[in-house]
Amino acid sequence: MSKQSIPLVVEDISPFVRALARQINDGKEPASHLVLMNMVSRAAGFRNFQHLRAAQLAGERLENREMPQTIDHLLVERTLNQFDSAGRLRQWPSRRKTQDLCLWAMWAALPVRTKLSEKEVNALLREIHLFDDPAILRRTLFSLGMVSRNPDGSDYCRKEQSPPPEARALISLLEARRRAGLQPASGA
Repeated sequence: MSKQSIPLVVEDISPFVRALARQINDGKEPASHLVLMNMVSRAAGFRNFQHLRAAQLAGERLENREMPQTIDHLLVERTLNQFDSAGRLRQWPSRRKTQDLCLWAMWAALPVRTKLSEKEVNALLREIHLFDDPAILRRTLFSLGMVSRNPDGSDYCRKEQSPPPEARALISLLEARRRAGLQPASGA
């Protein structure tokens, strides 16, 4: 008859070892705390307590590692269709997810670590959209935390952050589209 393995999970090894030492003590000189911790660690298959601790910390680091994020290419394509061949937003989309991705493209067009007045932000936004409503873009960028501004509405500044994977893909495609639009036609 084979033995069934019964896993033992102890939240913290130190109180466990103290309780074990009290039970083993039978009137003899008790083993030190570190000796008992090493004994328990060896019984669990580790060289010593330091090895057990290092293995536990490595496991925690590996669990916290970010998994690669998948990209919703259909959403990126649908959003890319909202822009013309020069990379300008044609109209304000009706779907919220599409709006958010479009705003990431607007965010990417703003200069890094530069304070801009409301007029300057409006001028930049007018260059990259065609429906002539920079106020909705500017206000939504602020409400989503993509830009900061003074309480009086002056001095806008782009907030540096990492865009989601779909936004990074869209920004890359739009930059390629804009570069292609700026190159002169060959054979002229």
